[in-house]
Amino acid sequence: MAKKQYAVIGMGRFGFSVSNALSEMGFDVLAIDSDEQRTQAVSNIVTHAVSADSTDEEALRALGIRNFDVVVVAIGEDIQSSILTTLILKDIGVETIIVKAQNELHGKVLNKIGADKVIYPERDMGMRVAHHLTSPNILDYIEISDDYSIVEMKASQDMVGKNLKELDVRARFGCNVMAIKRGNKMNISPYADDRLEEGDILVIVGEKSDLTKLELAYPK
Repeated sequence: MAKKQYAVIGMGRFGFSVSNALSEMGFDVLAIDSDEQRTQAVSNIVTHAVSADSTDEEALRALGIRNFDVVVVAIGEDIQSSILTTLILKDIGVETIIVKAQNELHGKVLNKIGADKVIYPERDMGMRVAHHLTSPNILDYIEISDDYSIVEMKASQDMVGKNLKELDVRARFGCNVMAIKRGNKMNISPYADDRLEEGDILVIVGEKSDLTKLELAYPK
């Protein structure tokens, strides 16, 4: 399966954080900003960094933006540019458009014009967003230290019907399943022979690099 490609427009604190996190996870990232200093700052982190006006449709087409699986619009305070960029991306035919909103009204407009997901920075930090983007099964991602995190992961089709012993998450990925949510019930002491059902949610703790390997092993 081909590795997903991401483009991030706007290299402010949020856009830089998402770009950095995606790059650390091994994905190809195109970083775009109208400010050349910002693109220079991120150039040694991402696959490609380009200084361009995202409200210029021809400039975006020239960059081959339509070929990217996901485009994140992380433009800062300029709401007009954010909206116009989203409209252009939609018109070009980008598959998935994720947009940062400044407030609820801005978010409503973005939803109306076709943004696939609207992100509010005060609720979605860069690292958490990156994990949501790369693995639809990840419902939440919480950093508990510089090295360790906890994820809530929906049981993928490859997991359903298997027990924890068969999945062997600890031996394969170095992660520990702390609990299994099933509906309104939480099993906080799962046994090795507990079999997963469709809709189950696993609460898993581990080192960040190990969790990334686990997420990428179960992309669907």
